[in-house]
Amino acid sequence: MPSDQPTDAAAARRPRLTPPIADVRRAVRGVLPAEGPVLVALSGGADSLALAAGVAFEAPRAGLRAGAVIVDHGLQEGSADVAARAAAQARELRLDPVVVRQVDATGGGGPEASARAARYAALDEVADETDAALVLLGHTLDDQAETVLLGLARGSGAASLGGMPARSGRYARPLLGIRRSTTRQACLDAGLEPWDDPHNVDPSYARVRVRERVLPVLEAELGPGIAEALVRTAEQLREDEEAFDAQIGEFIEEVCEPAEAGIAVSVGALAANPAALRQRIIRHVVASEFGVSLSRTQTLEVARLVTEWRGQGPIDLPSGIRARREHGLIVFAAG
Repeated sequence: MPSDQPTDAAAARRPRLTPPIADVRRAVRGVLPAEGPVLVALSGGADSLALAAGVAFEAPRAGLRAGAVIVDHGLQEGSADVAARAAAQARELRLDPVVVRQVDATGGGGPEASARAARYAALDEVADETDAALVLLGHTLDDQAETVLLGLARGSGAASLGGMPARSGRYARPLLGIRRSTTRQACLDAGLEPWDDPHNVDPSYARVRVRERVLPVLEAELGPGIAEALVRTAEQLREDEEAFDAQIGEFIEEVCEPAEAGIAVSVGALAANPAALRQRIIRHVVASEFGVSLSRTQTLEVARLVTEWRGQGPIDLPSGIRARREHGLIVFAAG
């Protein structure tokens, strides 16, 4: 008589398919490349753990090898144990290779910025070592909504309000359409125990205050669906930004020319465009030539060399760059 019990250990561990697990798997399936390998950036938290489980299920079915990278920032007591636990969970999911990388996250720019820089440097390094075609990150819809609100508070413009891209180079974020509550439930349904990062409830971080205080107030006062609305807005702004960038990329080839230690842009061409395009062109030229992002204030100062020319002298910009007007050109040059 046939038995209803699983015939091996693997079957015993296989979770039943629930809607949260199906949502995560479907999201993963939509971003997997034609060729691998792929890596999951795994912290052990609910988002990245649910992502790792989804990748462990979907990648073999797509004929891809899938591994995991665990970055130990060393910023909390017991971080090595947390990393070891995440690595063990990755191995139980049959991800291979599983790489734990310790980093120094004490650089400049504040703890969040330095930890982020160290983390991405480690992910890039492991991706190079393993020839990974794609590195998957566990950012969710909630993370995107928080990013948009933080960008709005900083007044950072459309590029920042566009939030995190779903795909950027070798990085992909398949869970941007999935709520954080769904990833946690997917872990519970799969019998996986996520790690709860104490930094995620520390109100000294602006992102935590947005998560714990600002978004709940908006939901309470304006009704449910605020996070989803913010993400829709981000998607629209990102589409607009990408379209503008493509147009500007073609346009500047016609209006730019080489200059000593830099690049020059036609005053007439800048003056002929609306302010929004003029300022985008200025930012794009400086970013492309020097790898420097101008603030809105700096951009407007350069634009005044076009629209409010009174013979003023050069403008000092970050990283020793100077902008000046001469012979019908705005010249950007390294000092």
